[in-house]
Amino acid sequence: MEAAVPSRVALSAASRLPSRHAVAGDRSSIYKGRCQSLAIPMALSAAAPGKGGVLDRPAEKTTPGRKSEFDVKKSRKMTPPYRVILHNDNYNRREYVVQVLMKVIPGMTVDNAVNIMQEAHVNGLSVVIICSQSEAEEHCTSLRGNGLRSSIEPASGGC
Repeated sequence: MEAAVPSRVALSAASRLPSRHAVAGDRSSIYKGRCQSLAIPMALSAAAPGKGGVLDRPAEKTTPGRKSEFDVKKSRKMTPPYRVILHNDNYNRREYVVQVLMKVIPGMTVDNAVNIMQEAHVNGLSVVIICSQSEAEEHCTSLRGNGLRSSIEPASGGC
């Protein structure tokens, strides 16, 4: 019984708030038609089968030669992960390595780039990113194109 009381209090408090009805010619009114509640027409249209209701999936428009968003997400899930590995070299300055990492890898922050560069400098190599094979090949090629030594390898277990 106590659980029902607070809801009654909340409803009665809401009913005491001043309500503002739409008046013809009122510019602040969103809807100026006959229907006072927009939920009724929307509920009726959603209940009609095959009329674009809530449960219908919107038609996805694709252009020839391009994959749909669903196909891209599915292919990302299906492809095994690969590691992009940065190798230490004695030719490039540390600042340059950080700049290249930030330029080549999308979403790479300065802090992450510095940590990856430092790990490669100290340990001889560092994992830059784990992604699909095609993306790993693109990143590796871009890193090599900017003068850095990199390679890819399959990530065992996705770790």
